Amino acid sequence: MTAAWRSVLPHLGYDLPPDLTPSQAAGPVSTGLPLELVRQSVSLREWWDIPEEVVAQYRKYRPTPLWRATAFEREVDARVPVYVKYEGGNISGSHKLNTALAQAFYYKRAGITEVVTGTGAGQWGTALAAACAAFGLRCTVFMVGGSLRDKPYRGSLMRLLGATVHASPSGLTSLTEGGNSLALAIGEAVEYARGGEGRAFCIGSGENYSILHQSVIGLEAIEQLDALGAEVDTVVGSVGAGSNFGGIALPFHARHRAGEAEAVRLLAVESSATPKLTRGVYAYDHTDATGSGPMEAMYSIGSSFSIPASHSAGLRFHGAAKLLSAMRHHGSVDAVAVGQREALDAGRRFAVSELVVPAPESGHALAGAARAARESTRGVLVCVSGHGLLDLSAYDQLLAGQVRDLAADEAALAAATAGLRLVEADLTGVK
Repeated sequence: MTAAWRSVLPHLGYDLPPDLTPSQAAGPVSTGLPLELVRQSVSLREWWDIPEEVVAQYRKYRPTPLWRATAFEREVDARVPVYVKYEGGNISGSHKLNTALAQAFYYKRAGITEVVTGTGAGQWGTALAAACAAFGLRCTVFMVGGSLRDKPYRGSLMRLLGATVHASPSGLTSLTEGGNSLALAIGEAVEYARGGEGRAFCIGSGENYSILHQSVIGLEAIEQLDALGAEVDTVVGSVGAGSNFGGIALPFHARHRAGEAEAVRLLAVESSATPKLTRGVYAYDHTDATGSGPMEAMYSIGSSFSIPASHSAGLRFHGAAKLLSAMRHHGSVDAVAVGQREALDAGRRFAVSELVVPAPESGHALAGAARAARESTRGVLVCVSGHGLLDLSAYDQLLAGQVRDLAADEAALAAATAGLRLVEADLTGVK
């Protein structure tokens, strides 16, 4: 198991656009982040030693398995080998535990006693609840109401781990607008965290430090592929905000930029219901529904966009991480959008062929991998970021023919992004 995280920041060759302070904030915005997480977000240091306390927790489930999915290859008529990196074999059922453990450690060391978060499908909330149990912190989770209704056992598992769980909108904060969105759940968590001593807001996916923590996925995959003597020319992951895709893909990019290996295609697969990378704009936008946090340069469909309920679950977020957005802008990341029927069908095919039930988010990645496996020349690596054992209602609806694709409406996208300040479009090479 790797003993260090690897940052891609030293290998970009450009600076990320700075965050902007929103106009309604009274003075500079305080992030409340532990100093080490701030350092991990901005430093050009490449390797970061994983704290021993976090390593001890990682050892309970890492390294995670990688295998060649030969049965899935036959199922989707792949022309090249498809390798799967599976992150669903821990108590949270997803890759989210990799950063949850690290963040809980740093918040505990900073003197925080309670962390508060928002979660979409519940994987992040479950991971943070588990990490708080491991490090002795209180945990409060605001979960997208529609997802909590569809996946009640996610709430059960979080409560089993000691967390307090609220359906969002909860009635506990001033926020009520924003529909069935992760931005609203995050906004409620931000407001709630500000209202209590010893509380801190904790985010799971889009920040540089969370993507850094997830680099264990790609670093392990590189070693495992090398041990197999296997080569891939495409690395695939699903994108909500970006930690799963960043974790599997960016170590390959860092390795190439450091002169250690050839370049590979980095393919981000998103939901057609929230198509920020394929139909959004590169602009400054809010990461939550309060509008009080820093505005980040991201590919976005607008934080005010009304996201329909769908089985894209954790992918139901309006923007992509600023790091991945910058890489997309500079042409280092490709992106495709997949509908929920294609995603769930890919998940079904994977379940019957490989005997592993993937989460709907991972179904999107598998659908993208199936497409790539018919185009690539050497091989495809895909991250199955979590299991779908608590998402079986989605598969029930697929089998009953009740799943509809909900592509984002063009007029609604235009309206939601009309007021955003565009990042200077002085770069070329976007694919």
